[in-house]
Amino acid sequence: MKKVLVTGGTGFIGQHSLPFLLDKGYEVHAVSSQPINSCHSEVHWHQANLLESAEVSRLMSEVKPSHLLHFAWFAVPGKYWTALDNFQWVQGSLSLLQEFARYGGDRVVMAGTCAEYNWDYGYCSEKVTPLVPKTLYGVCKNSLQNLLNAYAAQTGISSAWGRIFFAYGPHEYGDRLVPSVIRSLLQGKTASCSHGKQMRDFLYVEDVADAFVSLLDSPVSGPINIASGQPVPLKDIIYQIAEILNGEELIELGVIPTFANDPPLLVGDISRLKDELGWQPKFSLNHGLNEAVSWWKNQTKG
Repeated sequence: MKKVLVTGGTGFIGQHSLPFLLDKGYEVHAVSSQPINSCHSEVHWHQANLLESAEVSRLMSEVKPSHLLHFAWFAVPGKYWTALDNFQWVQGSLSLLQEFARYGGDRVVMAGTCAEYNWDYGYCSEKVTPLVPKTLYGVCKNSLQNLLNAYAAQTGISSAWGRIFFAYGPHEYGDRLVPSVIRSLLQGKTASCSHGKQMRDFLYVEDVADAFVSLLDSPVSGPINIASGQPVPLKDIIYQIAEILNGEELIELGVIPTFANDPPLLVGDISRLKDELGWQPKFSLNHGLNEAVSWWKNQTKG
């Protein structure tokens, strides 16, 4: 049986990947730094600090996975762009990879980011767009991708790297764009936003997770964009949420200033995703936003 270890198993994308892995017949092991109380009874949970090499070695010796799906990283909004923790996660991820290989691992997929690209280009292609990250987070992710690629070439391990664009949906950090607008409107408060003209590539989190599992379960190698390929103005997303919640009058655009280096366009080329992986999203933007609104409504009731 294929046995997978998922890091960041309680995280935004990681937790959504678990049902897809189970559906594909994997024996699923997931790791978290905290004690787990999960609804997925079929998942084997492990507690470990992945930044401690001794704990990583112990974990790998216990699980001996054939597959590794690595999501864990420092991802606190507003902090992760410049946090020194990024360096620790490069080091910890490399240790994880080495221990995975040591115990006979065959196939690894790690989560990257669109922040690895030179955003001046707007349209991001794995084969064409220069990799010139402008943030510490992007630099560290791209450095790990280079290390993974070199390590896989040297050892013969099969590897791939999924570059995530703009994921949204249930369990997202509450102060990111989609949930912040939803939460404000649910509370009857004004949703203060930027001008909203920035074009971004959004993909519902279940589709993101599904794409990663499909990538893991394939022989496709190297970097591949995990995106919709459809740029949408942020103001369109904001007003779709407002329409769902009948809160158009609570939207205020142009209140929050944008950063000087905020790119007008960020969209992923999904040719590899479609043609090589044969994958396509199941959720339209409207469907995904409705799901996100429903989830936040339930959280508010709780």
